[in-house]
Amino acid sequence: MSKKHLFPSLEGLVPKALRGIIAYNPRLNLDEANRVVFDSEAPRSNVSIISGGGSGHEPAWSGYVGSNMLAASVAGDVFASPSTKQILAAVEAVPSDKGALLVITNYTGDCLHFGLAAEKTKAKGHPCRMLICGDDVSIGKVNGSLVGRRGLAAQIGVLKILGAAGAQGASLDELYDLGVAVTQQIVSIAATLDHCHVPGRTEHGALGDDEFEIGTGPHNEPGYRKLSPAPSPQGLVQQILTYCLDQNDAERGYVKFNPGDETALLVSNFGGMSNLEMGGLVDELLQQLQTVWNIEPSRVYSGCLETSLNAPAFSVSVINLTAIGANSKYSVEQIKEFLDVKTDTNWEAVAGSQSNAQRRPRAEQLVQAPVESRRPVNDATDLKIDSALLEKMLRTACEAVDAAEPDLTKWDTIMGDGDCGLTLQTGARALLDALNARQIAAKGSVVEVLTELEDIVESRMGGTLGGILGIFFVSLRNAVEENSGLGKTEGPAAVWGKALASAVKHLRQYTPAKVGDRTVMDTLIPFATAMEEGKSFEDSVAAAVAGSEGTKTLRAKLGRATYVGVGADNKELPPDPGAWGAMVAIQGLYTGAN
Repeated sequence: MSKKHLFPSLEGLVPKALRGIIAYNPRLNLDEANRVVFDSEAPRSNVSIISGGGSGHEPAWSGYVGSNMLAASVAGDVFASPSTKQILAAVEAVPSDKGALLVITNYTGDCLHFGLAAEKTKAKGHPCRMLICGDDVSIGKVNGSLVGRRGLAAQIGVLKILGAAGAQGASLDELYDLGVAVTQQIVSIAATLDHCHVPGRTEHGALGDDEFEIGTGPHNEPGYRKLSPAPSPQGLVQQILTYCLDQNDAERGYVKFNPGDETALLVSNFGGMSNLEMGGLVDELLQQLQTVWNIEPSRVYSGCLETSLNAPAFSVSVINLTAIGANSKYSVEQIKEFLDVKTDTNWEAVAGSQSNAQRRPRAEQLVQAPVESRRPVNDATDLKIDSALLEKMLRTACEAVDAAEPDLTKWDTIMGDGDCGLTLQTGARALLDALNARQIAAKGSVVEVLTELEDIVESRMGGTLGGILGIFFVSLRNAVEENSGLGKTEGPAAVWGKALASAVKHLRQYTPAKVGDRTVMDTLIPFATAMEEGKSFEDSVAAAVAGSEGTKTLRAKLGRATYVGVGADNKELPPDPGAWGAMVAIQGLYTGAN
């Protein structure tokens, strides 16, 4: 993992971050000396719920201070508990006629300092209780018999439920009992692709390229077990859910899930996972929960609940809402209402719009658009060539494009967004699949092949290049059909000359690109022009090669590459990847024809 950070050290960073974090909510105040964020409008008539811990877990816990959640939070140094003095300052910042409830995750430093603060608060004559949350199943019952379960991000779900119940007037004892009931019905485990890096530290743990860890904590500590080789996403999710839900596991069967129990799923990004991958993770979790474990969560929360700086890691928690209702004075409907109550805190970033609404079954949400029927091939306007020759040309071209992907991706990463190689490879492999599965070249129908290409480009190839090729192939098919009669009188080359010229002309209605602009048109236009002028296939391919080679000396005038400060010194650049990819395909067709 990169050691590069915007802030090169931790010096002054925690208070600076807290000053930034409180800016989103005008109700929040910051006691900077004690690193206490508190709700300036927290009502004295409600129990003051206070949480906190080491910094580096943001938005925990300052991000959850506000209406219907925390009255105050207190932050220690990175991955270190706040001091007793700081915690007492938090209690004093939000005085309550009903007392204070300190809610923490199960770590030794937090237990000691918050515990001492609770004792000191009670010694002053103020009601105060401390709730310790532990939900991690990785350590197991034997190894964790003395210290109990480690706390992970599901504690944020506990805070949400308690905050809403407290806002409705629950007493200190009622909140404590509810908190115990909730904590006892949670199973969680974390997995990491690598460890986080702390600004200013020169040494940090790291995993190999083919290693994952399961059972990790949020403080860079090693996991319960190292997985090597790294499992597939499906395999990793299978292990995660087995650790959490296998009730035959005497070590980790902490919570019983009965058929029909209502549940909540919490998936917390430790800070370094992309939203794209988090979405894929949630989908895989929901799929396996339903098909393997017969569990369909009533509520799903995903996002940065409690992080570990920039760790590419995540935790998964399943909460048995039905069991909470059975073990507390509140019904399961009330528990869900507590989860659904709106706040002005960071909770809303992970809650989405599911408040006050039962999740719809996935089968209802996952719909399929009607399949559009293909335009049929009309034999009267088709262009036919020898089927074996057509298949050989297509296979050679596709294999050449597939092999060129690493270079195309490298060049596009330098000059653009890096998607060109994979886009073209996707199209090439899809066409190969069509050749293998449906023998689309068996009839020697050029129009059938162009129809397949049209479908592949429109359904599988995105980005600018996909859009250009989509218009090109639609236009080329239409032009081949319009000029197919020339094949009987002047031969196939005449059809191709007219069709390519027409397709390029039509394409230029949608893009201003011309020869010299360092785009795919530097290949397509010379090739089409040469074919229209009646030059041989070999000479036309040579024109395409020359056009793509020429992009090495051109400055980009269109597309994302125009924003890249490369080539200003007039040194030779890599070729334009779109132009080069088109040339490779054209050259592959020629090679396959000979």
